[in-house]
Amino acid sequence: MPRMLDVSDAVRAEIGDEEADRLLAGENAPGSYDCTSCRTPGDSAQERTSTVLFVGDETAVLAFAHSTCLPSQVVQVTEEQLRGAVRSINADTGAPAPGVPAQGTPPQSPERTAPQQAAPEQAVLGVTSGLVLVAGELHPALVVEPTGPIVRPGSNGPDDEFLTLLTEQGYVPMADLASVPPVLHGWSVLLAMGQLHAVLQPGTEDGRPAAWWQAHQPLQVTDGWRAAANKHQQVLMFAAPVGAIGRQPREDLLRNALDKAAAQGRLVAATLPLAGT
Repeated sequence: MPRMLDVSDAVRAEIGDEEADRLLAGENAPGSYDCTSCRTPGDSAQERTSTVLFVGDETAVLAFAHSTCLPSQVVQVTEEQLRGAVRSINADTGAPAPGVPAQGTPPQSPERTAPQQAAPEQAVLGVTSGLVLVAGELHPALVVEPTGPIVRPGSNGPDDEFLTLLTEQGYVPMADLASVPPVLHGWSVLLAMGQLHAVLQPGTEDGRPAAWWQAHQPLQVTDGWRAAANKHQQVLMFAAPVGAIGRQPREDLLRNALDKAAAQGRLVAATLPLAGT
């Protein structure tokens, strides 16, 4: 039975015309599925469904999402994340490991993530997720703060250039949180199977997005955060230098810290599409 599938040119190029045509004909596509973004049930025979291909170094996982949640696209992730996703799929279904491309739902995100390496022998990035009230509406947000100064690559100087490097990429200084920051096209937040995977930036070689920050393991976000992300289809990302925000146990305290950093001229931000390409 034919499926209401969206198969982008990028996905088709990866899986081949023959496999894409089989999917569209319903031969290899599931009828019902769990959306890889919002994790609620979907039916490719009844509603528009996106094919999302997660590609690692050696493995590829073909996932399905409501077209209203995600567009059909190819997303680069680590091989470790993909293998963890396949293990999760097999545990849920009791099925043997699928082939390549595998069909299923790849990895799933946090109040606070484990720090990630920002640059060799420099600092690591800590990421906090939370809901931030802007102009009377709750928005999903990520707050990035390194554990030490970030110097410009190739520089041996002592100056912390974390915010300068981000403004060169298109992030804007925030004097207050009275309005939503501008959308930074080309960057995106990868949320899959209800978990936070990465902050993606434009790729330099083949045009595919590359990870600017990537979780060591997929990180759980709250239901409220995920619902707000799916509603807005975008995430606010705030960045501050080391010591500007700190570890805040509650969202009201996180907001207070953001307001203080903004007033001190120590906050940049951008609005990132959700799992954009």
